[in-house]
Amino acid sequence: MILVVKSSKLRLQRRALGFSSIPSDHQFVLSSLTADQVVSQIYANAEDPERFLVYSRILTAISNLKNLGRVSDVDEILRSVGERDESAHETTFGLINGFLWAIPVLGFIGTVLGLSVSIASFSSLLDSQSDISGIVGSLKEVTSGLSTAFETTLLALVIALVLQLWMTAQKTAEERFLDDCNDYCMKQIVSRIKILPYEQSREV
Repeated sequence: MILVVKSSKLRLQRRALGFSSIPSDHQFVLSSLTADQVVSQIYANAEDPERFLVYSRILTAISNLKNLGRVSDVDEILRSVGERDESAHETTFGLINGFLWAIPVLGFIGTVLGLSVSIASFSSLLDSQSDISGIVGSLKEVTSGLSTAFETTLLALVIALVLQLWMTAQKTAEERFLDDCNDYCMKQIVSRIKILPYEQSREV
């Protein structure tokens, strides 16, 4: 269920990359004077842009631009927020890794319990049966219990393998999405930055 939810969220997050965060004017440049236009465009794309990772990055950088009027820090802020998102991405798989570790262990525990029951049954039938034919007939029940015991390990290993492959694919897709967010911010924001003359003198 965790992987299903993560996959659904990733599809929703990717939809944000299909919209432009800047006005349609090809001559548009980003400066402290035009920052509000970018914010307005983002809010036109989504009612709650903070829910979208790429929009949240841009709004964080733009807020610095609006408050301080320094466009030179926008690229640095975007990179810093990107690194934070990558670190947070790794932690979201912690619980899944825990389940992947626990599933085979539970299978082995089931096998050990099944073997214990089978051995106990075998000991009891040796005590209760005196002839060879009776022992042979009772052994069928013991061997069927052993089959069930080993099947628990097989089932656990198959489930763990499927989940491991699914998690790897999901993790790769999310890492690709983070790279696409970096490219989006570079093309939409960083490449449109323009430092005005009075800003240059202020920073100097």
